[in-house]
Amino acid sequence: MIYPKNNSFIRAFFHRYIGYILHSNFQDFNFNSIQIDRDKSVLLLANHFGWWDGFLLYWLNHKLLRKKFHIMILEDTVRKVFFLKYMGAFSVVKNSRSMIESLNYAAQLLEDPQNLVLVFPQARLYSNFVNDVHFERGLLKIMKQAAGKFQYVFAATFIEYFQHKKPTINVYVQKSVNETDSIEELKTLYQQHYESAKLLQTQIVL
Repeated sequence: MIYPKNNSFIRAFFHRYIGYILHSNFQDFNFNSIQIDRDKSVLLLANHFGWWDGFLLYWLNHKLLRKKFHIMILEDTVRKVFFLKYMGAFSVVKNSRSMIESLNYAAQLLEDPQNLVLVFPQARLYSNFVNDVHFERGLLKIMKQAAGKFQYVFAATFIEYFQHKKPTINVYVQKSVNETDSIEELKTLYQQHYESAKLLQTQIVL
């Protein structure tokens, strides 16, 4: 397993870099405002549809949630993109012994109210407009081990071009009022948010 590394200089440089590439590649970055409990950590669950996902939600955290960012991603990706570990990334290898270590580490991070842990429950890339959001069961271990220490925040991200040359990002965010430890119930709650967000997205008329 690859753990996050602390280097304030590298982190500051790539923080500016992420802001630059988002500004350069997208027309706009839109999200709704929510209130979260500052005394609890955040388990951020989001749909996973492309290369940009981690950067988009890193920036959402910077602009809105303002927690210490962490993200669980595939080990091959962490090895290929060296700076990710300096931006809070830690690795997971699916269907391996080290996967338990990664899930335990995510749960430990959630014990600190200053932290945010981003997990893509689909665990692989799917279409931006898929109807059903798949949930891998590994998430259940994190939920149970860190129960009571964190709050769920759901994010559903959609990208559209409309009349612009560059696409616009729309992130629909919701804090869940349910503190469930059931993976089935959590999937249902996220699915409801995702469907509502997709409906709002498809109702945009310019």
